[in-house]
Amino acid sequence: MLNLILDDFMVELTDGTIRNVGPSNKSGTAKLFDVESAEAREFGDKRVKVVCEDDDGNEVQVALFPEQVREIADDIEALEDDSPVFE
Repeated sequence: MLNLILDDFMVELTDGTIRNVGPSNKSGTAKLFDVESAEAREFGDKRVKVVCEDDDGNEVQVALFPEQVREIADDIEALEDDSPVFE
C-alpha cells in the first residue's frame, strides 16, 4: 500500500503537460507498507539506491550516501540485539 501526503501542492495539467502552480513551498511524504521486495544497489559513483516494492507494483526508491547506509546498518544491528521485532 502506497500512502502519499502532499502539502501545499498544486499543479496545472494542460494538453498533457504538468506545470507547477503557486509558491514553491510544497512538501510531501511517501510511505510504502506491505513491502514484497527490497534491494540495495549502486547508484552512480557515490550512492546506494534502496528500492522497495509492494505486490501492487508501487515502488519507492531512496538514494543514500555510504555513511547514511552505515548508520542504518548500525540501527538494524542494534534492533537485532535489543528489539523483540527480530525474535
